[in-house]
Amino acid sequence: MSGRATEIGLIRLLAVLAVVLALGFIGASGSQAAGGSLRVCADPDNMPFSNEEGEGFENKLAELIAEKLDTELDYVWFSEATGYVPNTMGQDACDLVMGYAQGTGLIDDTNPYYYTSYVLLYREDDPKLAGVDRLSDPRLKNKRIGLVARTPPASILAMHGLVANAKPFEIFAGESQSKAAADMVAEIAAGKLDAGLLWGPVGGYYARRSLVPLNVVPLVKESSGPSTIYGITMGVRPNDPQWKHKINKVIAENQGDINLILQSYDVPLMDPEGTLIELGAAER
Repeated sequence: MSGRATEIGLIRLLAVLAVVLALGFIGASGSQAAGGSLRVCADPDNMPFSNEEGEGFENKLAELIAEKLDTELDYVWFSEATGYVPNTMGQDACDLVMGYAQGTGLIDDTNPYYYTSYVLLYREDDPKLAGVDRLSDPRLKNKRIGLVARTPPASILAMHGLVANAKPFEIFAGESQSKAAADMVAEIAAGKLDAGLLWGPVGGYYARRSLVPLNVVPLVKESSGPSTIYGITMGVRPNDPQWKHKINKVIAENQGDINLILQSYDVPLMDPEGTLIELGAAER
């Protein structure tokens, strides 16, 4: 929303807003990776995006980029839960923010390296919701639906009069978005909720690890309200077109491998128009 709005959706957008206000982005930099290595901003505990053990998909993407640039990989760890992202300018800056929502204009960004959306989750064995693929479906009336407060699907639920029975999941200070996602998925699996709304990378990752099979339905058919589909880029330092071009070139030349990494973490991938990219399509 990790990937950053974030879920990176709105959450990562708010994080970037906070850093711009807090740090002011003052400084200068060159077009080479700092200190002869690729310095990447990443959260040490925010699966499936990243963690300190290098198990997230953003860790794997950072490793791929460092390999293609023939350089060492170093991390600048930060917690998204604090609302801060390290500076991309100055002597101690990092070179990349791995997940950054396209078009915020707050720092520079690369071309999108994937598109994804918010998703609707419900149990595969629930015949009352079978085939539901949009929030305007009347079968969602009076259903108990989990949502993350202040995200785009919450606004769409309100437009369709579905908030009376909805359960908001707040992301509190010091907690990652992943905890709220895991809690929501557990309640859907247990039957405490009929359905849930999550940012695609998080929803797909935790749903596929549920002991109770869940449907993961990308919200790509919404005709009103805020967008549910976002292009995710990498944040780069501004006023450094050579560095941005270099990263864009790595993305373009390795898009197939990037897609395979994302799909291995159950990230729902799509093109900018919302058409799903099938598993393994990157190889064709």
